[in-house]
Amino acid sequence: MFPRIIIATHNDGKLQEFAQLLRPYVSEIVSAGSLGLPSPEETGATFAENAILKAKAASLATGSLALADDSGLCVTALNGDPGIFSARWAEPKNNFAFAMQRIQNELGDATDRSAYFICVLALYWPDGRHKTIEGRIDGIIAPVPRGAQGHGYDPIFQPVSDDRTFAEMPEGEKNAISHRGIATRLLVEKFFQN
Repeated sequence: MFPRIIIATHNDGKLQEFAQLLRPYVSEIVSAGSLGLPSPEETGATFAENAILKAKAASLATGSLALADDSGLCVTALNGDPGIFSARWAEPKNNFAFAMQRIQNELGDATDRSAYFICVLALYWPDGRHKTIEGRIDGIIAPVPRGAQGHGYDPIFQPVSDDRTFAEMPEGEKNAISHRGIATRLLVEKFFQN
């Protein structure tokens, strides 16, 4: 069992999500937010680079193993945008209704509405070692937002395996197939169950 892990987030919901999965393998789970650590600027050009930046900052500040994620929505016809800028498209004030409308506007009458959600998790040890794991789910952009569950872009993302958007699915169903769920299960299998 690992003695301690820092979850490099200021989001309590994300902390609880990771804590639930990692509790059997880690004695103490703490968030960067609860320790008053600042969020590093995300200057990476990829999801992996940004996840590593966040995990490294938390690990070096605490001397503990740290876990961070970076995730986003990539729309094929928009050359992969919003991609690593997914959260920034919703600024100011986390306005995802605005961001979803921007995607619809930029897609226009494009026939290719394919998209995918990606999540990269980074584990960072105080000695500088780090590993990343990626989860991805493919789908399409629904023509109009549907559903009231979830968060972010969930109302317009319909996975290929279902007729519902993420926002129309109960949380357990979504987590079973989501990019973050896939990445977290792979992370647990590879690093915490041995």
